[in-house]
Amino acid sequence: MRYLVLLPLFFLISLISKGQDICVGNEELCVIQFNASFNSSNSVDWCEDLTDCSTSDVDIMKNADLQKQYKIVVVPTILILDDGEEVGRFQANIMMVMEATKEEVQEKIDEIIMSNF
Repeated sequence: MRYLVLLPLFFLISLISKGQDICVGNEELCVIQFNASFNSSNSVDWCEDLTDCSTSDVDIMKNADLQKQYKIVVVPTILILDDGEEVGRFQANIMMVMEATKEEVQEKIDEIIMSNF
């Protein structure tokens, strides 16, 4: 009986480890901010304000498999995924501070949406 309880948990963990369903929502576009707890003071707080996309935050200290899968070498890094494929990447500078602005990321999102028509 206890195996039946563990089976859904195992399935959920396997989905997460494959990098699926990182962003939740009905949008095709997904924006993911990768950061680490040691760099929380440089977290990008405007990602949730982006429109026409789903958003998610990933702590690479807790999700090393996702760090490896998406080749995150500096934090914060913002990825834009279109149907699971990377179509945009914004990385922090050497001081681990994001230089890209909300307007620049939103502009990239808008370009992707327009190119899909």
